[in-house]
Amino acid sequence: MCLSIILPFLNIFALAFNPGKDAERGGIYFWPRIWSLDNFNKVFEASNIASAFGISIFRTVVGTVASVFLTAMAAYALKSKTLPGGKFFMMFIFFTMLFSGGIIPYYMLLKSVHLTNNIWVYVIPGLYSAWNLIIIRTFFQQIHPSLEESARIDGYNDFSIFLRIIMPLSRPVIAVIGLFTAVGHWNDWFTGAFFIRKADLRPLSTLLQEMLMSAEAMRDTLNQAAGANYDMLERIQITGNSLKMATIIVVVAPIIIIYPFVQRYFAKGIMIGSMKE
Repeated sequence: MCLSIILPFLNIFALAFNPGKDAERGGIYFWPRIWSLDNFNKVFEASNIASAFGISIFRTVVGTVASVFLTAMAAYALKSKTLPGGKFFMMFIFFTMLFSGGIIPYYMLLKSVHLTNNIWVYVIPGLYSAWNLIIIRTFFQQIHPSLEESARIDGYNDFSIFLRIIMPLSRPVIAVIGLFTAVGHWNDWFTGAFFIRKADLRPLSTLLQEMLMSAEAMRDTLNQAAGANYDMLERIQITGNSLKMATIIVVVAPIIIIYPFVQRYFAKGIMIGSMKE
């Protein structure tokens, strides 16, 4: 199982650090034949790469913190079995997981609230997740009610109990949901491509997607005119595939760096968060 995950990634690593023209000869599997940073230089030479990194970091940090906190607050309110209308709210939330309004109504909604071409389109629409709410709510229900009762005797209100007791006890599920949310924000290229027109507001994933498509289009154009541009074609060491591999490394690297810090919470967070009474 581990090899099925590691070996493809090693192949991506080898192709990313090998000149694309040389890689087309084949024979590269888990280690570069010729070490080169040409693919990464192409990725990082984009004029607005710095702003794209900034946008991605902003949306990942702000979007993750806000989404996890607000979803946890909703889960805490809905965990009580004595909440009036609690079952109705949960059925309504579950309903939103099954049906979608479609991309055109969604675009019209964002445009009507002035979120298109706005940096907050990366944060506000993702503040709530029905699936995450169900997972966190289930985890909260495993916390013994006597802890809340003792806190109320000590004079704590609902918000104080949530912040000082529930959240500290829920670190495993919060870490897991936080990482899933962060990965979703970091990898999302769709929002920047469809709802943003300003180039300086596009995140890294969208920028790299556009760069990859441009590189493949340029390569196809040169291939079609290979007779007149043979020398130029030979000098180009970057191919669409090699650029794709470098793009994967750039996008995945931050997640790989963060993962070890929350990995210890994964088993406990997923297991307890999925328990049903």
